[in-house]
Amino acid sequence: MNPLNYSNIKVKLIINMTVLNNQVKPIKIGNREIGPGHLCFIIAEAGVNHNGDVTLAEKLVYAAAKAGADAVKFQTFKAEQVTTKLSPQWNLLRPLELKESVYPRLIKACNQAGIMFMSTPHGHIDSAKFLEPMVEIWKVGSGDLTNLPFLSYLGQTKKPIILSTGMATIEEIKSAVKTIETTGNKNIIILHCTTNYPCPDKEANISAMLDIQKHFPDYPVGFSDHTEGIVAPLIAATLGATVIEKHFTLDRNLPGPDQKNSLEPDELKAMVEGIRRVPNLLGSGKKEPFKSELTISEMARKAVIAAQDIPSGTKITSAMLTIKRPAKGGLQPRELEKIVGKAAKRDIQADTQIQATDF
Repeated sequence: MNPLNYSNIKVKLIINMTVLNNQVKPIKIGNREIGPGHLCFIIAEAGVNHNGDVTLAEKLVYAAAKAGADAVKFQTFKAEQVTTKLSPQWNLLRPLELKESVYPRLIKACNQAGIMFMSTPHGHIDSAKFLEPMVEIWKVGSGDLTNLPFLSYLGQTKKPIILSTGMATIEEIKSAVKTIETTGNKNIIILHCTTNYPCPDKEANISAMLDIQKHFPDYPVGFSDHTEGIVAPLIAATLGATVIEKHFTLDRNLPGPDQKNSLEPDELKAMVEGIRRVPNLLGSGKKEPFKSELTISEMARKAVIAAQDIPSGTKITSAMLTIKRPAKGGLQPRELEKIVGKAAKRDIQADTQIQATDF
């Protein structure tokens, strides 16, 4: 989008009002409902920022909970099931695996911290089978959007599915959604995502979320963010995102492929707090004064004031009048012309309000 095409922005904001007020059926996860009209569900993506260390993974759990996120998400995989051993990715991924034996410890930490445990099974049914009794909802990474046999398996579990759509066309998203629907599972949340790390601002295309909503009016939409900082998630929340996912780490200086592009705990907390402010900031959308403003208006607005002493019987001219604060108890400025030409019924002191009984 041309950043100077303000008419295009205006159209998208109009579309957004439809998104914010549509009747998408919410999806229930535990004691939470995800959809328009409900609090944005915030996923703190720990991913592989634990570097295979369960102690570090536990610290990520507690940091996500302290920041106020709804869920902390990891990634479950075996390198040889994700990529060929001849690929350079194999050497990258192998040290980032979490041993299956540590998952009960992580789930216990989540329970103690009061945050939902999530993990993405990376494209292999074995990982999904392992995770199935541990998760309430599936999160599918963008790399598996076209892995239709895998999506079919996840759909058959009847668990809700959050589907990231990085690198995808609308037609590819339709194919993925149809595959899941064919299993009888219609508990789907679709996230706009740009698969680029870090994602430059010009490629974030956050308003594409609205295009997804247009094509999939029955499903909640959200945003999986790979930009730097917290501005993009706040924009997405304003545009009606029902789910927001963001990578975080304890320290960007730690080794690992995703650390540099992740938020640190204080930044994650600021993001969560900002997103939580959005519904109140957006308000009802109806332009009318609040009660607090009506009180302030008595001092902030102005009334018709005598610019000089006006003796009784004097024909009032515009030069004898001015407009000043406060408004309370006085005549509004729009009534000034009604006063001009009238005779004063009393002595009016300079710098006092003109009353309706004064002329």
